[in-house]
This record gives sequence, C-alpha cells and structure tokens, in this order.
Amino acid sequence: MARQLSDKNKKVEDKRQALIDFIARFSANASKSRQATARKKALEKLTIEEIEPSYRKYPGIIFQQLREVGNQILNVEKLKKTVDERVLFSNVTFTVNKGDKIALLSRDPLAVTTFFNIITAETIADSGSYEWGSTVTHAYLPQENSQYFTGEDNLMDWLRQYVPDHVKDVDEPFLRGFLGKMLFSGDDVLKKTNVLSGGEKVRCMISRMMLQSPNVILLDQPTNHLDLESIQSFNEQSTDYKGIVLLTSHDHTFMETVANRVIELTPKGIIDRLTTFDEYLQDDRVKTLREELYS
Repeated sequence: MARQLSDKNKKVEDKRQALIDFIARFSANASKSRQATARKKALEKLTIEEIEPSYRKYPGIIFQQLREVGNQILNVEKLKKTVDERVLFSNVTFTVNKGDKIALLSRDPLAVTTFFNIITAETIADSGSYEWGSTVTHAYLPQENSQYFTGEDNLMDWLRQYVPDHVKDVDEPFLRGFLGKMLFSGDDVLKKTNVLSGGEKVRCMISRMMLQSPNVILLDQPTNHLDLESIQSFNEQSTDYKGIVLLTSHDHTFMETVANRVIELTPKGIIDRLTTFDEYLQDDRVKTLREELYS
C-alpha cells in the first residue's frame, strides 16, 4: 500500500511539474494563453484522487553530424533586402565561427525569415553576398512549410525524396526509424501529407532535417505548432548539439538556453555580441545602439 501511494504521489508531482512548466513558458504567449489559463485551473484542482497516469511522449530529436564543419562556415558580406520600399536590413556583415549558436532577432518580424530565405537560396538579396564553406551541410526548419506538403504522398514516400545521396540503403525500416523518432508509428507512416496538422508537419520537417546529418541547423520559429514535450526535446537537443545553430524564436527560454551569440538585424546594420540572450537584452549599451539603428 505504501508503494502504491508513493507511485501515486510521483505521478501527481510529474503532472504538477508539467503544468507549471507549461504555464511558466507560455503565459505571456498570446497564441498559447488560453492553454496556459486552462492549465492554471487544472493545477489548482490537482489532487491525488483526480490524477491519472501520465502518457506524455517525448520525440527523439537527434541531429548527428556526418562530418564536422571546417574553418570556413558562413561568411556574410553587406547583405541588404527591401520589401515594398521597407528596408528589412542592410549592411549585414558577419562570419560564423566554430562553436557558434547564434540567436538572430529584429524588431521587424519579416527580417530574420527573409535573411534565412536568402542564405538558403530561396530569396535573392538586393545587394551583398554570402558564402557557405565547402564542408557545410545545413538543414533548415522554415517558419512557413506549406510548399513542402503540396502532394498526396504518404509520409514514407514524402520522406524518401529527401534522402541524401550518401545514403545507399533506403528501406522501410530506415525511413520508419526517422519517422518513429518523431512519434509517427505503425500505420501513421501511411498518412497522406495533405491531411497533416500543423504540429505533424513540423515533426515531418524535423525528420527531414535529421535525415540530412547536418553540421549546421537553421531554425525559424522552431516551437510553432509543437506541444510542450516536443519543445523540451527540441530545446535540449539544440543545446547539446555539437554543430552550428542559427535560430530565431518567440520562445524566450529556447533563445536563452541555446544561444551563445546574438546578432540583431536592423535597417542600418547589425549588432553582434558574444553573450547570452538575457545579457544582450539587459545591456544598456545595446539598448542605446538599438534606438540609433532603428531610428
């Protein structure tokens, strides 16, 4: 009886911690505020008698590098982009170094997405240049992914088209392995891509990224559409990942725990600091400079 009570208490505590984590993370996020409020009410009502066993499932997000990056990773020189006569950014010049995990930000919500689209050759800059190193294999998680799900393939066939050339034996267990890491099991892998939810599409895109064996990952709002378990797994992997990370996210915890460098894109240049995200936001000199560059 004592053991049963102990097990029950453990489940209560796990449930309580999951609710607290969600509330702390998303209470200030407009798109998640209703969920956070609901969880606050659930937390208030939580008792041993009401708790049920937890069925939380964490995806296995694991980025394994096929090879380490060389000394040249990414050089960006005087990039500029204007949309409808609005300058998103200009004079963007920096070099990515080994060990960098860079938080990219801007007051203009379109700026960082456009920058990512430029360096992945999906958009052309007005001026300037960029160059990836010859050893780089980058994988990109875009904020908008609808262009990847226009057909009626099942998940197995969808993922198969993204298998890199260096992978020779592509059988069903191989593909199921990558989809299974993102919680697509059994007949789930036969689901048509045109009926996927937003969260399922993101999990498919992460499977695609893992398949690339990248040494650089680019993340544009990686927590969009994901549940707390997926966000936690993604956060931990991005923190532990030995390769290069360039990311932007509305999730403050993600930016703070992953990044060791911050680059802000402005209409008049960039601010580039080797620092944590919180230290960057609290730096008075940065605050003054930001006002000058956005004015």
